[in-house]
Amino acid sequence: MAVISRKICMVGDFSVGKTSLIRRFVEEKFSDRYLSTVGVKISRKAVEVAPEGETTPKKIQLLIWDLEGHTKFKSIAPSYLQGAKGSLIVADVTRGETIERIQDHIDLFLSVNPQGWTIVALNKSDLADADKLAHLRQTVESKQYERVVSIYVTSAKTGDNVDLIFQEIAKLTV
Repeated sequence: MAVISRKICMVGDFSVGKTSLIRRFVEEKFSDRYLSTVGVKISRKAVEVAPEGETTPKKIQLLIWDLEGHTKFKSIAPSYLQGAKGSLIVADVTRGETIERIQDHIDLFLSVNPQGWTIVALNKSDLADADKLAHLRQTVESKQYERVVSIYVTSAKTGDNVDLIFQEIAKLTV
């Protein structure tokens, strides 16, 4: 089976859990220790997905670019986003300002990759109650962001929906 490489980017404010989501997906591990990403870190993992309408799975090598979330980085971010087929926009459910900036991150990604696909991950769901999570998800869904195909409530700590978001973005990029 031939392997298809696809670049995807993790985009979001600092400390929303981008690196933790990647670590949970790639290494099946979680750490409470915060390590700030400087610039970009690239991880990779192969997954098998069956594209829509096909029965034969394809092997996709995800090249996951973990982009620094600090504002000063935004001016050079487009060069790192170049060539990505998809993005995972990550927000922290305990910090409303990160949810308010989802549109900014989508706009940045689509300005470089207008045909790219996006999934939104409302992360750190283990730190909020079910009612708050339902309200946040409903609020984000009501915005009807351009080229966003799904919105998930995730937790890198518990693993909730982590594999699912990466599987879905892989399927979209085939």
